[in-house]
This record gives sequence, structure tokens and C-alpha cells, in this order.
Amino acid sequence: MSSLVLVAVGFTAFFLGYKFYSKYLSQSIFDINKPLTTPSISMSDGIDYHATKKHILFGHHFTSIAGAAPIIGPCVAAYWGWLPALLWILIGTVFMGAAHDLGALVLSVKEQGRSIADITSSVISKRVRLMFLVFVLLLVWLVLAVFAMAIADLFVSVPTSVIPVNIQIVIALIMGVLLNKKNINGLFLSLCSVALLYFFVWVGSNNPIILFTSASAPDIKNIWIILLFIYASIASLLPVWVLLQPRDYINSHQLFIGLALLFLGVIVSQPVVSAPAIRPLSDPSAPNLFPLLFVTIACGAISGFHGLVASGTTSKQLENFTDARMIGYGGMLGEGTLALISTIAAVAGISLVGHANLPSNGYIADLDWSMYYDTWEHASGNKAAAFVLGGGALIKSLGIPESFANTLMAVLVISFAATTLDTAMRIQRFILNEFGKAARIEILTNKYLATLIAVLPALFMTFWNIEDPSSGISKQAGWVLWPIFGASNQMLAALTLMVLTLYFWKKRKPILPLLIPMILLMIITFSALMVNAISFYGINNTLFILTILLIVLIIWMLFEGINKMLQIKKTYKDISIDVKK
Repeated sequence: MSSLVLVAVGFTAFFLGYKFYSKYLSQSIFDINKPLTTPSISMSDGIDYHATKKHILFGHHFTSIAGAAPIIGPCVAAYWGWLPALLWILIGTVFMGAAHDLGALVLSVKEQGRSIADITSSVISKRVRLMFLVFVLLLVWLVLAVFAMAIADLFVSVPTSVIPVNIQIVIALIMGVLLNKKNINGLFLSLCSVALLYFFVWVGSNNPIILFTSASAPDIKNIWIILLFIYASIASLLPVWVLLQPRDYINSHQLFIGLALLFLGVIVSQPVVSAPAIRPLSDPSAPNLFPLLFVTIACGAISGFHGLVASGTTSKQLENFTDARMIGYGGMLGEGTLALISTIAAVAGISLVGHANLPSNGYIADLDWSMYYDTWEHASGNKAAAFVLGGGALIKSLGIPESFANTLMAVLVISFAATTLDTAMRIQRFILNEFGKAARIEILTNKYLATLIAVLPALFMTFWNIEDPSSGISKQAGWVLWPIFGASNQMLAALTLMVLTLYFWKKRKPILPLLIPMILLMIITFSALMVNAISFYGINNTLFILTILLIVLIIWMLFEGINKMLQIKKTYKDISIDVKK
């Protein structure tokens, strides 16, 4: 089967979803056409609350949510075949992920830019707010650790990416000043910045940078991790217009150009889908498709982290309430598009590669899908390599040199992972501030101390090596915890949908588009956490206890949510009786 079929099906689903379903959600549930003064205007401070043009804010939001996860997840999930991955990406994105992201953004704007965790106190109870904040803190620490490690891995494996990625920071700083102090057109600046970035991609592709050539690869990775956390800490403390917004705007155009090149490469090369529709599982060590596929793809279909971005930073920059549809729903469609091309690179583009040196398999002279995905351990260990190699091969089919194409793909992945790292650090500071207020720990409201606390546990997870239950090999804790991240991340989305369901039910809005995804996600993620707990039991007590604590916390929050729902129902019943009297 031609990969063009997958492209056509994917684009059609996303187009129809935005044209019809997002319009229904916006008008019937969220009321975004009603006049509303946004927090960016009513609470403007020039640092976190800063009214921003919709196209620039779309760039920030899109690139903040479109990190490494929608690339890594589909590349690993292709192990089960192309059909389950494709269906979950399309259905999950249109009916679950995009509805969740739009809802989280709308709710935060209606509640003066408060985060979803903070809003929980008024929707359910103050007790649940504290539990929600703890849950989010644990999740974001894991995000910080995993994304720092993913970037460090790519800096080591693709040293030609070092120059362009780091030069982009300088370009973004200059653009931020010109955009906000000199009032120069943002689109013009961004396109010039992307052109300059591509020049340095060419420079980098011919000038690889390797830190301390005498040091071992693990030591070099650790140095990069420390440098990345220092950078992210500084970036999270700067006003959003200085670095966060311009860098994200550049990255959004870089992603659009990159996606255009990738899909054009599919049209030109028309690679045949070499993966089976559904793989017969012959590897006894491989996990079952249900529920692991759904939490492996994670951000490529729905992600609780997106709700943190929408309510943590995006809602504080939204200039006009009507822009929420394009930014919230449209941003998730962009993420789904990235997950779609990642899947195509993994199930079709990989056949165009030829020889390659894979992280888990080593050197392969004639690479194809069956060799890349020969075992679950190799598939999960290779992570985003299928996207970098398969995507690079698609771009190479356009006549672009292989070295430039591979560097371009690596820069694409690193840029979005770094953007997510920046945003996650800022969000963690907000969450720690909110937790300090909720728990009456005044010291946590200090932004510098909160930033330090945001870094240290994440840094610990990158240096702490523990045994991976699936392979018995000692790995960095962040990678071993990745399956917990997938399940916990989507459970966070389910809990966010629970808050949205209760909030709009009180307002007598139709809630089925929120309630149904919530129930499905709770079944999937709770099953995945139970599978993880069973796999950790007797092998790694630390991970087993952590998973059980997450399960208990989730059950407690669900109980509180159901109790609140019963209270609301009773209130409606009492009002109905009074009206009849």
C-alpha cells in the first residue's frame, strides 16, 4: 500500500475535525464568541501576562506541546503495526486531544489565567486541588528529565545539530527585541530568522561539535544535561517576549517548512508501507497492544501536559477570546499532523534509508522495517531514530544532501524538545508557586527558589540509574519511568476532562464530548498503570511503590469528582422540586 493513502486519510480527518467538530465545541459548550476580556489584558504585567498576536501565540503554543513525545511515541508504537497507530492518532486527536486542549484553554481564560490544578479547588474541593498539584509536580519533573535526556542523546548522536540549535537562541533573543521594541513585522522577522537558521544548519552539517573528545559518551550526555537545565532555568525566568515567544514563533515556521518537506518527500518518493497493518506478536517479551499502544503514543493523540501549557502559559497571553479555537484545537491538529508523519517515517520512510547505525541494533547495512522492529527492546530503545532516519530519507528524495537532511531532522526534533523543556520549567515554577499558596508554604512563592526546586528532582532522575524491568539493563531513571509518564500523562488529561465536565455541567452545557473521552481515558490509563505495577513488582520496589502511590492518588481524586457530581445532581433535583412547588 502506498503511504499517500495514509496522508490523504489523515489530512481529511483533520480538516473535517476543525471545520465541523471544533465549531460545535466552540459554540455549543465553550461560548468563545461571547465578549470576554482576557487575563493578558486585565492582568498584564509584561512578564507572564502579555497580550500576543494570535499567529505568534499559535507558534508558542504549538511548539510547546509539539515536543519529542509525538515523535518518539509513534516511532515506538509502529512496532504493533501501522493501523492501530494511525487510528488512535486520528480519532484521539480529533475527538479527544483537541477537545481537551481547547477546553483547558477556555476554562483558564474564563478563570483569570489560573492553571487547571488551581481551578480544581473551586470546581471540586481544596483537598483535590492539593492532590492535583502533587500529581502535576511529579509529572512535570519527569517531563523535564526525559526531554533533557532526549536532547542530550541527539546532541551526542548527531553532533552536526549543535551549532544551529544553539545559534537559534541568539537569533531568537535578537528577534524578541526587534519585535517588541522596534515593532518590526513578526512574520518577516520569523522568516528571515528561519532562513538564517537553515544557513547554520548547513554550517553545522559540515562542522560537528563534540564536547571533550576524550570523554565517554555518557559523560558528554551528562554535561549537556546540566547545560540544558541551566539554560531552561534562565529562559523560564525571562519575560515571555524576550526568548520564549520569538523562539517558538521561529520553531513554528521551521516545523511548517519541515512538515511540508516531509509530506512533499512522501509525494515524490511514494514509499510503500512495509509494516504490517497489525503485527502478530511473536516476541514473548513485548507488551500487549492494549493498553500500552495508547499510552505509548501519548501526546500524539491526547496529552494532559497540553492542558498545563494551555492553562499555564498560553491563557496568560491570549489577546482575543475568539482566538482560542485556532490556538487550542488547531494546535492539537498540528501535533496530530506531526504524529502522522512520524508514523509514516517509521512504517514507510525507513525502507528508503539503506545503511544506518541504530542506538539499539548497531550498524545495519540494509535497513528495513522488520530489522528496525525485530524486537520490542530494539524498537523502544531506538526511540526517535526512525523519524530522523526515515524523515531524512524522505527529504533526501527531494535532492537535498543526506548530511543536510539528517541534520535538519535532528534540529527539528531538538528545537521542539527544547521548547517543551523551556515551557515545562516555567509551568513547574507556576505550579510550585500555586502549591506554596495552597499549602501555605510561603517560601515556594519565590520564583527563584521555585525554579531551583523545579530543576533538582529532574536532574536527579537523569543521573539515577535503575534496572529496567523489561530488559534487566540498568538505565537512567527517566527512561525507565517513561511508561509511567505515558499513563500518568493521559490520566492527567482524563482528570482535566473531569474538571471540564463538572464545570460546564454546572452551566447546563452538553457534556458528552467531554465525558465520553474522560471515561475511555480512565479505563485505558488505569489499566496501563496496573500493568506497570505488575511488571515492577518484585523487580524494582521503588518504581512499584511510586506506581501504587499514583494509582491511590488517582482513585482518591476520582472519588472526590464522583462525590461532587452527586452533589451537583442533588442540587439540580432540589431546584427542580422548588420550581414545581
